[in-house]
This record gives sequence, C-alpha cells and structure tokens, in this order.
Amino acid sequence: MHLLPLSLGLLMFGMGLSLSVRDFHRVLVSPRAMITGLCCQMILLPCIAFLIATMANMPDEIKVGFVIIAACPGGATSNLITYLLRGNVALSISMTTINSFLTLFSVPFIVFLGLYWFMGEGETISLPVWSTVWNIFIITIIPTIAGVFIKYRWPVLAGKIERPGRYVLPVLYAIIFLVAILGIRNGQPGEISDIYFQIAPYAILLNILGMLTGFSFALLMGYGKKTQITLSVEIGIQNSALAITIASSVFFLNNPVMAIPAIVYGFFTFFSAVLFGLLIKKSIRIRW
Repeated sequence: MHLLPLSLGLLMFGMGLSLSVRDFHRVLVSPRAMITGLCCQMILLPCIAFLIATMANMPDEIKVGFVIIAACPGGATSNLITYLLRGNVALSISMTTINSFLTLFSVPFIVFLGLYWFMGEGETISLPVWSTVWNIFIITIIPTIAGVFIKYRWPVLAGKIERPGRYVLPVLYAIIFLVAILGIRNGQPGEISDIYFQIAPYAILLNILGMLTGFSFALLMGYGKKTQITLSVEIGIQNSALAITIASSVFFLNNPVMAIPAIVYGFFTFFSAVLFGLLIKKSIRIRW
C-alpha cells in the first residue's frame, strides 16, 4: 500500500509548517526530556510487554507479537497525536528521528529475546539497514524540513496551508491505515481471526501502561504539561505498521500470526492516546 507512506509524508509536512528552528534548538540544548522518553521507550516498555506476555494465557507466537509491537517506537502517528493535542511537537519529532536509527539495532535484539524466551528459537532478523534508514528519512525528515523551511520563508502561506491540514490530513491517514490493517486481517484464516477479541484486553493494557509510564516519569521529572502529553503519547503509541511488517513480511519473520497483536493494537490506540492527552490537558496545572 503506497498511499500509507504518502499520507505519512503529507502529515509530517503539515506538522513542519507549525514548527520553527527554535523549537528544535530548545530540545537539543535541554535534552533531559528526550533522554527520559528514549529510556522509557527502549527499556521499560519492552519489559512491560515481556511481563504481560509471560502472565497471559496466549499462544507463544502471540506472545512474541506483543514483544514485537513493544520494540517498535511510535512514528508519524505519535507525532500527529502530539500535534493535534498541541504538545511538544519538536520533542516528538526529535525522538522519532533518533528512534529511526536506534531501532535498527534495538528491534533485532528485543525480538530475538522474545523468540528465544517464548519459543526457544534463536532466529536472526535481517533488517535492510540502509533501505530502512532511507525510507524513514524520506517519509519523516524531508517533509518536516520542507514544512519548517516554508514557514520560515513564507509564514503567511504556511498558515493558510496548515490550518485546514490540521483536520483533513488526520482523516486521510486514519482511512488509509484502517484499510491497510483490514487488508491484512482479512488474509488470516478464520480460526486465527477468533483470537483477536481474546488478546484485545492485553493490547489495551500494554497501551495504558505505556502512557502511564510516560506520564509518571514526566511528572516525576517536573516537566510541563506539553512534555507530559508528549512523553505519554510517545511511549504509549507504538508503530503498528512497522510491527506488522516485521512479523508478517517475507523479508523478516514471515509469520502473520505474530502480527495479530500489532493489528489489534493499531485499531484503538490513536483514540485512547487522544483521550489520555485530553485528560492531562484538563487536569490540575502542575507546572508549565
């Protein structure tokens, strides 16, 4: 499905129109929040997924699927939600940029542990490194830079494009992503499809615990509400598209069953993250 990466690129362009170089400068000169989020994403969330999978009564392949989704940090979707909630978009995009390189090493390692722990298999995942980096660069970084440049060079034009795009592009992305997920789901045998509702509570639990982890650490570190929202979304929203690809693609694990947790996860996390962010915005002001 070529429309999905195209829509992601358009979303990143629209978010770039709302940013300035100073936004990224603030993140880089004060990287504490970014380091906090990266540690939660790369260490704590996979540990939570291992714990849930170990305690759950599920087939081993499904348990590995939970590890896979926890190993894939949120991409453009978390950036979009942060943007809609008016969180720290520069922090969100900066984390996505760094994650795009870290996952080249973290995903194979974490998924290897999942395979070994739950299935006793020491399979090696061969990620197409330069292709992955290049695709992520084209889809996320270049459109964002283009948007930032247009806002810097033609701010009035940027405002005219950005305002309607805030509403149109999320709808476009949601429709295309839903079609992509349904296409994979319909390819599953009937007896496998029955397990979707059985694992939904565990997928919801992983999502909620991820958001609570991000929010708790942001609160503990004394970050303002914009950063609280951003870290909650970044750690609570995983990259379902990447997880589905790793689990089901012939280039990786070639196991559609392992993709089921990511498919279920992708159905509701957009809405749960938006709701969680709105609850933070409406709560007592802690410190801006």
